[in-house]
Amino acid sequence: MTKGFLKGAALCAVLMLAACQTAKVPGQGAGASASADGYLADIRKSNGLTRMTADTTLEKAALQQAGYMASAGRMSHTTGWGKDFASRMRNNGVQGAAAENIAQGQMDMGKLFSMWMNSPGHRRNMLDPRFSKYGLAYVREGNGSDRKYWALVMGR
Repeated sequence: MTKGFLKGAALCAVLMLAACQTAKVPGQGAGASASADGYLADIRKSNGLTRMTADTTLEKAALQQAGYMASAGRMSHTTGWGKDFASRMRNNGVQGAAAENIAQGQMDMGKLFSMWMNSPGHRRNMLDPRFSKYGLAYVREGNGSDRKYWALVMGR
C-alpha cells in the first residue's frame, strides 16, 4: 500500500468520526401522558370543562413529532419531510378535530403546563371543549443534553 492511500484512508476515518459527533441524533424519548393527567385534569376542571383521557394513538403521534423536532434541533409543526399537522394526524389514524402544543427546554411538567397556559394559542387548545383525549410525549435532544422537545396532541 502506498503512503498516499494510507493518508487518504486515515483522513476519511477522521471525517466520518467528526460527522458522527456533529450529527443531531435524538436521545431518549417516551410517552408522558400518564404524568400529565393530573395537570390537564386540574386545568380543565378549573375552567368548567370535562376531563380529557390519555390516548395511545395521540401519544404515538406526539412521540413522532417530538422525535422529529429533536432530530432537526428545532421546534416546528411541519416535519422536514413536508408533512403538515393535518397529514401527520391522518397518517397516525387521528380523525376529526385535533390540535398540537409543542415546547422545548429543561423543564418539569408543572413549568411546561404553566408555560402553555400563559400562551393564548396553547391555552385555547387545552381548553377546547371539543377535545376529550390527549397524548403527551418528549424526546431528549441527544448528545447527553437534558433539553427535551415536547409535543401534546389533543383530539376527540
